[in-house]
Formats: sequence, C-alpha cells, structure tokens
Amino acid sequence: MSAFEEWLAQGPWPIDGGLSGELEKRGHDLSDDLWSARLLRDDPESIAQVHRDYVAAGARVIITASYQASRRGFMTTGLSQMQADELIAKSVVLARRVAQEAQHHVWVAASVGPYGAVLEGGQEYHGNYGVSHSELVSFHRERIAVLAQVQPDLFACETIPDIAEVNALLEVLVDYPDIPAWITMSCSDGTHTCAGQLMSDLAVVTRDHANVVAIGANCTKPEYITELFTLLREKSSKPFVVYPNAGRIWDGDNHAWMGEGNDTLDASAIKQWEALGTSLIGGCCGLGPVAIHAIDNQLTALR
Repeated sequence: MSAFEEWLAQGPWPIDGGLSGELEKRGHDLSDDLWSARLLRDDPESIAQVHRDYVAAGARVIITASYQASRRGFMTTGLSQMQADELIAKSVVLARRVAQEAQHHVWVAASVGPYGAVLEGGQEYHGNYGVSHSELVSFHRERIAVLAQVQPDLFACETIPDIAEVNALLEVLVDYPDIPAWITMSCSDGTHTCAGQLMSDLAVVTRDHANVVAIGANCTKPEYITELFTLLREKSSKPFVVYPNAGRIWDGDNHAWMGEGNDTLDASAIKQWEALGTSLIGGCCGLGPVAIHAIDNQLTALR
C-alpha cells in the first residue's frame, strides 16, 4: 500500500477547488484555446497563488494546471516540443513548490484531463470523439510520460466523459505502478457518464487496477452525486473522490458557464457522500476557496 493510500484511509480529506474560475476572478483572460494552460507560459505565479489560496483554505491535495496542457496545444502557438514539455512539467513544479511551503502535508496531483479538453469546444462534456483507442492511448501516453518525469504524488485523471477513454488511460497507467491515480468522470445525470454509458461501468473496468486508488466524479452537478455513488458502491470497494461543479452548464461555443449555481456545497450532501465511502471532497468549476474552507471544517468534524 502506498503512502497516499494509507493517508487516504484516514480521511475524509478536502482537496482543492476550480482553478480556471479563480484565475478569471483575478482578471485573467482565459478565452483563447490554451485556457488556463496559457498562464504556465505567461504568468505562472498567478497559478501558484491560486494553489496557495486553496492550501490556506484547508486543501490537502492540489491539482496541477496541466488539465488542458498538451504538446499539440502549445506547439500550435509556435513552441517546440521541448518547450511544450517543459511547460507541462512546470505545472507539477509550481504545485510542488507551494506544497513544500504549506504548514500541513499537501499532496500534488498531476491533472490528466481528457482528450476533449484540447479540442477547445467543451467535448469533455459529451465524449464520443470519433478517434480510435490507439489514438487515445498515444495522446495520454505522451503527456503522462512528461508528468511522471517530475514525480507528482499521484495522477488525477479527471473530467473523463467516456468509458472508452478510461480504458485508454488504464492501458497507460499500468506502466506507472508506483504512482497512484484517481479517475473521475463527468456525468450527465445520476446514472450516466456524459458519453451515455452507465457510471457503474467505471467500477467494473478499474476493479483490477491496483494503482487506481480512488474513483468518482468531477465537474458534475452536485445533485447527481449521491445517486451516482450509490450505484458505484454496488460494484466497487475503492474509496470515492468527488469535486462537483457549482451546478451550472458549460457553453462550449462561448466558453462560459450558464445558469444558476451555488458557491458552496450542501453540508447534508457531503455527509451522504462520506457515508458512501467518499474519502476526498473538493470543488470544480465555480467552487473556490470559500467552498473548500467550508468543506475542510465539515470534514475535520467527520474525521
């Protein structure tokens, strides 16, 4: 059992919240195709400061700014492959520096976003990319190899919409048995992934992968989580991880969140998730340090 798994068993623990929303609140324009990954090149200190604010709010895991960072994306801006890899690696270096400054132990999770994130149109919210298994494996293999070289504590394979993409990730992750990983999916309701499969399929395909130490959902409406996790628990004994969004809907054409939402998570929902075996709870798009501070207070009491 890894050190991270041992710590996980002592939870539930708070993780961080949304990165891009916090950067936009602070005046950064993320409307170009690189999204928050642009700031790895142009203003890395702004990313580090958001990490610090989450640690100050109580987060025990911070997720790197590599969600939308890829060779393909950076090289379309004129950078070389080497320069692109350096920026991807920098996401871990930044988070590690912040973690080392913290007063409590903080784990660094290297974000492994979905293939759809680099397509710039919100395709991570519907999946079904129309690409082959081997293409998905190749895409994830090249980025995970770069991230692994700078030794994150774990991989956060997140906002995955499609079980087919989970299978591609699992093929790559098996090459890194010493680095734990979690896999979280984006879901369209209380039963299905965004690509339309049963969420419980995630439990089936990850069952025999020892270094996938937690599974769950992120960037999904909070009201779907209890039903999703009830179904997952019927088929999996793994700890769960959840970091829902604020309850809004992503408009990929306009790069904006639409509709009403909440700035914090409902305390009764968090209690339900913990009772189902959720060991890590945080926030995604629209949930910032205020939400993480409230989660930290609640989880401290539950522990």
